[in-house]
Amino acid sequence: MSEIYLVGGSVRDKLLGLPIIDNDWVVVGATPDELISLGFEQVGRDFPVFLHPITKEEYALARTERKSGNGYNGFICDFGKDITLEQDLIRRDLTINAIAMDDKGNIVDPYHGVDDLNHKLLRHVSVAFREDPLRILRVARFAARYHKLGFVIAHQTMDLMKEMVSIGEVSFLTAERVWKETEKALSTEDPQIYFQVLEQCGALSILFPTLNLSDDLIDALKKSVQLTKELTIRFSVLCGNLADKKSVELLCNQIKAPNHYSKMALMVQQYWKKVANAEKLTTEEILNLFNGIDVWRNPQHLRQLVIASEALSKQNTFPQAEYLEKAYHIANDVDVKNIIAEGYTGKSIGIELQKKRNEALLNWI
Repeated sequence: MSEIYLVGGSVRDKLLGLPIIDNDWVVVGATPDELISLGFEQVGRDFPVFLHPITKEEYALARTERKSGNGYNGFICDFGKDITLEQDLIRRDLTINAIAMDDKGNIVDPYHGVDDLNHKLLRHVSVAFREDPLRILRVARFAARYHKLGFVIAHQTMDLMKEMVSIGEVSFLTAERVWKETEKALSTEDPQIYFQVLEQCGALSILFPTLNLSDDLIDALKKSVQLTKELTIRFSVLCGNLADKKSVELLCNQIKAPNHYSKMALMVQQYWKKVANAEKLTTEEILNLFNGIDVWRNPQHLRQLVIASEALSKQNTFPQAEYLEKAYHIANDVDVKNIIAEGYTGKSIGIELQKKRNEALLNWI
């Protein structure tokens, strides 16, 4: 007779009183054929994960894992009917993720995850933690996600993470996995904690080799969270103080950041200091800034750049935002149709347009 338990993050967040995004279930004492006969759809390639025929929630067979190689995928799974719930839970990363709940609401907690929730502790379940380098990123992300609740990483777990870095496990992480965890960390209220944890365990210089986690950058990341929920902007703030365009490109290529992230990171690195000094720019410099970020075709670029610039600046107020917004509207109000009507053609249209926009800004200033 098989048994079904709610496991992992949904139990953890339920006990913390946080919203549940989705439910994960583990099935003990069943085979793939038995679940398929009940209408479940198999989706797991490396180990059996199934979608419920009605709710479409994920149901995984209880399993054990044995290290067979390097990195995230170097495991052999056993999902026989005799695998117990305790055996399934011990392979998980943190004790707070190794709690289960039965259909009557009873908690199954063989590794004292509830105690660690109460003590606000991120602690590994077993020494098998060291077999999967992805767990270093996951712990850093959980530290960022639950920082506002007061959670900290257990000393023994941090020691284990440092050991994993020192023996080179981190180098087996794929860029795709690094980016996925980093993007999730950027969506938290304390993304700076993610990078601080990686620095503390020695992984930051390996995964983000051009990044210098200065106090200014930490403050800028904190500020970006207050200013925007757009992850592209938060990421661009992370890259804002890199030395040059090449450093940004190296970082983005290393973690395979999507194009729209890397383009904004390059834009912010190149122009944010000009934005911070907007009121000292000449009208020609303002127009060069607008042309450089292609504001005429992508007006949202100005807003995004201004937000990132405000986060990176150390100013308490940022009047540059209103100043540049006004300058953009004045320059944009110059009607190219009038220029064409005056007989300008070809390249001369653009030259005259730039001239009239400059005159409009001079009159305003």
